[in-house]
Amino acid sequence: MVKDTYRFQPFTQEPIRLMGEKGEWLGDFPLDLDEDSLKRLYRDMLAARMLDERYTILIRTGKTSFIAPAAGHEAAQVAIAHALRRGFDWLFPYYRDHGLALALGLPLRELFGQMLATRADPNKGRQMPEHPGSRALNLFTVASPIASHVPPAAGAAISMKLLRTGQVAVCTFGEGATSEGDWYAGINFAAVQGAPAVFICENNLYAISVDYSRQTHSPTIADKAHAFGIPGYLVDGMDVLASYYVVKGAIERARLGEGPSLVELRVYRYGPHSSADDDSRYRPKEEVEAWKKRDPIPRFRGFLEAQGLWNAEWEEDLKEEIRSELEQGLKEAEEAGPIPPEWMLDDVLAEKPWHLQRQEALLKEEL
Repeated sequence: MVKDTYRFQPFTQEPIRLMGEKGEWLGDFPLDLDEDSLKRLYRDMLAARMLDERYTILIRTGKTSFIAPAAGHEAAQVAIAHALRRGFDWLFPYYRDHGLALALGLPLRELFGQMLATRADPNKGRQMPEHPGSRALNLFTVASPIASHVPPAAGAAISMKLLRTGQVAVCTFGEGATSEGDWYAGINFAAVQGAPAVFICENNLYAISVDYSRQTHSPTIADKAHAFGIPGYLVDGMDVLASYYVVKGAIERARLGEGPSLVELRVYRYGPHSSADDDSRYRPKEEVEAWKKRDPIPRFRGFLEAQGLWNAEWEEDLKEEIRSELEQGLKEAEEAGPIPPEWMLDDVLAEKPWHLQRQEALLKEEL
């Protein structure tokens, strides 16, 4: 694992790639992922895309109030999920990471329950949609304020170092987060303390409606790592194998006590920033279509086909299997029923004090 950890050089001028545009292998080392792992990467990417499409149906049919499209991010998100130790390492995600949460193992019942605010949501409907969390998976609940989860990720990583747990804190964000003070403070603390953390930017080139050149003057997000004295890796985030190997190497480097890294996964979102955004106002349709030609799913499909691991029949079986799982997860979330309004008063304190009990009684009377 040590050789994998130091396989890639930081601060490259061009994004690190291991696959060509048609999926041809470009790496200078032998691929050590077995057939099942490679096929699982593809399945998870396909599931992430189909979940994203289902979220679009939910918003258009009025079943949820907000979505953050993630089509184009699948390779980056699935690679991260496969690179960390699930249920052992901690993940601090941002609001576009539903594909990452799914690949990590968050049940569809809970994902849809959170989107619909039903009893299937472990957080009891207290967060806006696209904000899942999981105690079982060490998945820190998504927060709305940009970059506000970066200092908690740094603090968690510092505690992991002090307690010698062997864990790593992985924190994801968009490039817009890198202009927030919380982002600088969090990474600086982690760097100074040599904390086992990996900070990952899913750079889709638009901080909401502001293109990259207007959001920062830094040539790349990875270059910002110079300020913290840590390595910065620029990666083609639409190359699932490059994303996986670089992130895994950064995680193991942190686990070995070498401190944090900053990884920039260069991606592109095909849809708007959110369901409240009209992306046609700030980027041309031709640009979106050009990026779709680099879609990470067909690209990896080409790789698998060259390895004799893909055929059309398997693809159709996969889609039908995923479609069935999505329908079942949504059905279970809906059948769980709506959140009772009085649940808003639960979990405020370890024991419910008299005044909250009184408020609960008044609420029930009104209802």
